[in-house]
Amino acid sequence: MQIAASDAVNENADFRQNDTGRAPADVLIVGPLLPELMQRIEAKYRVHRWWEITDTASFLKAHAGAIRGIATSGRHGATRALIESLPALEVIVSFGVGVDPIDMEAARQHDVVVTNTPGVLDECVADTALALMLAVSRRICELDRFVRAGRWRTETPPMGRKLGGRRCGILGLGNIGRQIARRAEAFGMDIAYHNRSPRQDVPSHYMYCEDIHALARASDVLVLAVPGGSGTLRVVDESVIDALGPQGILVNVARGSVVDQDALVCALREGRLGGAGLDVFENEPEVPDALCAMDQVVLAPHIGSSTVETRQAMADLVMANLDGWFEKRRPLTPVA
Repeated sequence: MQIAASDAVNENADFRQNDTGRAPADVLIVGPLLPELMQRIEAKYRVHRWWEITDTASFLKAHAGAIRGIATSGRHGATRALIESLPALEVIVSFGVGVDPIDMEAARQHDVVVTNTPGVLDECVADTALALMLAVSRRICELDRFVRAGRWRTETPPMGRKLGGRRCGILGLGNIGRQIARRAEAFGMDIAYHNRSPRQDVPSHYMYCEDIHALARASDVLVLAVPGGSGTLRVVDESVIDALGPQGILVNVARGSVVDQDALVCALREGRLGGAGLDVFENEPEVPDALCAMDQVVLAPHIGSSTVETRQAMADLVMANLDGWFEKRRPLTPVA
C-alpha cells in the first residue's frame, strides 16, 4: 500500500536518548528487508520506508537533512540521485555481499561509508552452485517432471552425466569460489580457475588459466562467482559460451549481468551449450520464456544465500554494521 510522505516514518520505536546522549539516527530503508530485520532496525532507529513514499519530493524536502543512514540490499541498492539527495548521509548498510547496485563512486565522493555482509553467506552460495551443477548434469528437475507425468510407466528415463572425473572451472576464486572448489573436489572433480592473477594460497594442483576463454575451453562445468558491475558486464559472451562447448554446463551464482543472456539462450537453443544452472538473471525477477521451456536448464529464484541460518547471520551483520557506525564509528565490514 502506498502512503503519504508524512506517514512513512516508523512511530513505534522508543525514541529516548541512547547511551551516547543523542536521539536515535534517522535511517532510510530503500526496499523491503526481512521482516525480523526491519523490526530490529525500527526498534533502535527512526525509520523511513522509501518504497512506500508516494511524494518523494515532499518527503526529501521535509526529511533529507535528518537522514544519516541507508539500509538496503543487493536487490534495491542506492542510486547516485538518492545518495546526493541526502546531505547528512553517513553510512549505507547493505544486506548482501554484492554492492554493484550501490553507486560506490557517489558514496566515495560524498564520504559515505558502505558496508556489506561478506563471509557469512559463502557456504550457502557454494552449496547452491553444487546443487545446480548436480541438477543439470544428472537431469534431476527434468526427471522429476518425467516421474510426475507418469512417463516412467512406459518409458526409460534419460541418463545424465557424472561429475567425478570432469573439470570444474571457476571464474572468480574468491571466498565463495574457494568454497565451490572444495565441494567440487569432494565429488572427484578437477579444478581450474581464472582470477586477475594466480592465487598463492590454493592447492598447487588447481589449474590457473590466463583468461576466461582458456578457462572455458579447459572446463566441463564453468561456474561464475565474480562480483557484478561494469568490470564484469556480459564477460561471458557468445565466444566464451562457444569455448565451453556443446557438452559444457554453465552455472551462474554471481550476477545476471555477468552473462550475455540473449547469447546464452541462443546457444542452448542451437545445441552449442549442453546445459545451464542459473540462480541469477539479467532482469530479475523476469526470466525469458525460452529458458523456462528448456529441459536442459535448471532455474532458481536467486536463492544463493536463502537459508534460515545464513539470512539470520546476514541480518545480525547488518545490525552490527549499523550499530557499529552510529555508536562507535566502527562498522564491522566496510567495503574497501
